[in-house]
Amino acid sequence: MEPGEIHALLGENGAGKSTLMNVLYGLYQPDEGEILVDGKPLKLKGPSDAIAAGIGMVHQHFMLVPVFTVAENVMLGAEQVKGGIAGFLDRRRARREVAEVSERYNLRVDRTR
Repeated sequence: MEPGEIHALLGENGAGKSTLMNVLYGLYQPDEGEILVDGKPLKLKGPSDAIAAGIGMVHQHFMLVPVFTVAENVMLGAEQVKGGIAGFLDRRRARREVAEVSERYNLRVDRTR
């Protein structure tokens, strides 16, 4: 892989794309095989392990939280909070970070919708 490369996973309905992604994100445990990151085996106990290893996942629309904004849904699972671990979601920061990513990749996303 080269910096800036984008890889895609394509296949028919039912081919296992979502299952594979759920394994790579730590939501499911693999039946066999291994996950390698930078050539080293990675054991994922859950999504927090995946996030710590730099693996993120954008779920299909039906997995979004309908009462959350675009920014809140994007930050879901990697929330920044104000006031410590039991604090409140830093919505301003979430909107700012989504705006920065949108600008960097020339995405037209209304982060407040």
